[in-house]
Amino acid sequence: MKISFQKVLLQKRFPLAISRGVHGDSYNVFIRVEKDGIIGWGESAPGRNEGAQSPEQVISELQRLVETNINDKSISEIEHISRELKISPCSYAGLDIALWDWKAKKANMPLHDLLGLPLPKSKTSVTLGIMSPESARERIPLLFDESSAKYLKVKLGSPQGIDADKNMYNQVLESIKPYNISLRVDANGGWDTEKALYMIEWLSKRGCDYVEQPLAEGKEKDLKILYKNRLLPIFVDESCRFSHNIIEYSEWVDGVNLKLMKSGGITEGLRVLSTAKAYGLETMIGCMSESSISISAAASISGHIDHIDLDSHYNLKPDPASGAKMINGVTMPRIASGHGAFLINENQIKC
Repeated sequence: MKISFQKVLLQKRFPLAISRGVHGDSYNVFIRVEKDGIIGWGESAPGRNEGAQSPEQVISELQRLVETNINDKSISEIEHISRELKISPCSYAGLDIALWDWKAKKANMPLHDLLGLPLPKSKTSVTLGIMSPESARERIPLLFDESSAKYLKVKLGSPQGIDADKNMYNQVLESIKPYNISLRVDANGGWDTEKALYMIEWLSKRGCDYVEQPLAEGKEKDLKILYKNRLLPIFVDESCRFSHNIIEYSEWVDGVNLKLMKSGGITEGLRVLSTAKAYGLETMIGCMSESSISISAAASISGHIDHIDLDSHYNLKPDPASGAKMINGVTMPRIASGHGAFLINENQIKC
């Protein structure tokens, strides 16, 4: 098995502001696995909260894993070794995606078929970062004038406080009137318990479908307070990284948001989904700053997921990869063997 890595710059159409800061252009690591003349593609998006802060750290960690001689190991065995070596989830995610892509191509099957899953049906959200009401009024037509998207995820939890959140949200309500779309809110842990209680009630009267990550990671016990007599469903994102997290607070939330970069790829991601379903929770799948390679992998496991937020590759100029597209509002993987995506310029890969 020949494994190679390269960092590639992802340039954004618009930077994304959330409660913890602004995300602009970034470097991701693309992974190419070749064996028996078959190539599998993966992608890692570095992130401080996901364990690897830079593309160089991702590559260093994966090289350390490869040096253990994983050539003839199964995907589950390789994942076990990665955990023993304490490889960061976002680093391992890229290799895990590439291995599953290779495995499906070896079987000459689309990845979703290999996993026994249908194609996705739920329409994706597109995302609006924290911004002024004036900026929101200008941005919304750019998101929806030529798009089949039907959901808008609004980032709140502004460092300027809940008055800023309310002013922005009110402008969003006004600006979406020409479009047939629904709203959901993600605070990215930007509220304390008191503000979250207030905002959930306020949003429940203003067309919001659900609230995601109202409290900061580490404040999960306070979810009990929000969950009691809640007026909107509550989902967790940053608070749910692995399947075992679900067991800890399944009685305090309505659903969980899976991201491949948080969980370490498809292998653990499937465990997250099955555990959530076992505990009667709704499921969501989202993304970090990713191209259509990892988005295609996520779309390939989305067939039974209730809510989908796979839109980061629509914000790239250009997307360095070719893969999942929006079809009638659904982020759909290309129908081909594997997850259907690949890096357009293979010369960027160092072998």
